[in-house]
Amino acid sequence: MKIKLLTVSLLAMMLVHAHAEKPNVLFIFADDMAYDTIAAHGNREIKTPNIDRLVKRGMTFTHAYNMGGYHGAVCVASRTMLNTGVFLWHAQKIEKELKQWQDDGKMWSQLMGKAGYDTYFTGKWHVKADTQRIFTRAEHTRGGMPKQTKEGYNRPIDGQPDPWDPSDPKFGGFWEGGKHWSEVVGDDALSFIDQAKGAENPFFMYIAFNAPHDPRQAPKKYVDMYPVENITLPVPFLAEYPYKDSIGCGRSLRDEKLAPFPRTENAVKVNRREYYAIITHMDAQIGRILDSLEKSGKADNTYIVFSADHGLGCGHHALLGKQNMYDHSIRVPWIIAGPGVPAAKSIDGAIYLQDAMPTILELAGAPVPDYVQFHSVLPMIKGTKKRNYDSIYGAYTMLQRQVTIDDWKLIYYPKIQRSRLYNLGKDPQETKDLSGSPEHAKRISRMMKVMKDWQPVTGDPLDLDKPVPAKPRKKKAA
Repeated sequence: MKIKLLTVSLLAMMLVHAHAEKPNVLFIFADDMAYDTIAAHGNREIKTPNIDRLVKRGMTFTHAYNMGGYHGAVCVASRTMLNTGVFLWHAQKIEKELKQWQDDGKMWSQLMGKAGYDTYFTGKWHVKADTQRIFTRAEHTRGGMPKQTKEGYNRPIDGQPDPWDPSDPKFGGFWEGGKHWSEVVGDDALSFIDQAKGAENPFFMYIAFNAPHDPRQAPKKYVDMYPVENITLPVPFLAEYPYKDSIGCGRSLRDEKLAPFPRTENAVKVNRREYYAIITHMDAQIGRILDSLEKSGKADNTYIVFSADHGLGCGHHALLGKQNMYDHSIRVPWIIAGPGVPAAKSIDGAIYLQDAMPTILELAGAPVPDYVQFHSVLPMIKGTKKRNYDSIYGAYTMLQRQVTIDDWKLIYYPKIQRSRLYNLGKDPQETKDLSGSPEHAKRISRMMKVMKDWQPVTGDPLDLDKPVPAKPRKKKAA
């Protein structure tokens, strides 16, 4: 498979504001936010008025994907890919060498700095590099998720009082330190914008919310917006996913412990209620940031990109986490607004969320290094290209693989050599597995070949023709 880097300098120049001033960049990043959790994208249950503002102002890429993860913290792989520009399994190797990458000035923020940008960071980082060294200014760098408590797991259980309250600060989590972390991120962003107003250099702001990752906590008024009785069940709703233990999503996976096994309708509705509430609370902070940008006088020359590191099951297919290959977990929101970007438009061509890195480098007039494997979306914005990739590859550890080609997705579970095939055009919720139908045997064979073609490009070490060997059991001490 040939995956070519795109030369789009001319397109970048056409998109950048007509005057000589370099554009500013505001990159807003969420954590665990599925592609279908935005009101303007058709979710009638959720309230996201400020993200909706971005949808109206800019272009939405409806099929943006994360390539996957090499361990349970999928966010680490996603963010390492984003900040280095390399594909999944190469990122796993580079993660061990990130100090050298940092010393060599190869991280995304450092490339922006070399292009003349003041760079700012706040929020969830989860990359093995020092934000204090690679950004001009960094505040409240968070390593990962807020602390969960034992009361936050295995809940709610039908017929028993719920031991946990998403709006009670006594449980810590997002309220550790005295103020909700989403509000801290909002405060920092406003401080950066205020500082940038008087600066000579353009700015690159990397604003990374921990929300809506669990513990999914929000002030009471946001939780009250979503009565449990008004929450609909995700499709498909299952009590248990049939292959959960063979794909690394069983009872021992932290994310899956949040709700009881088997899943109940009430438990899934409560989890989704809290998911929506923390998203709406984050959306309010995004509104503060957008308002501050408008007041600063910088908005007309600022590109805004909004995305997330991956999605989340939150009850779909009886899966609570993101460690799976279904669209609810590998697809994310991806919106760009700014000078020259068409307003209120959407495009369904496939991209990876990490395409943000080369796209923003191009817009900044910065060279895209040869080691960057992801592609700029600027040709797609200009209409000269319909998609960045002819197929989308995905992986989770040695236990899951997927490839999506147009309307078809093939998921493969190497440990049990089991396939699942979905026609996304007719079945976007991935409810009907067609892999057992003889009429699709040739299609599966062709898609497996494409999956294998991706392996050398991504550095995938798995032999797809062999089952994953079982890990040796640890011997008990005598």
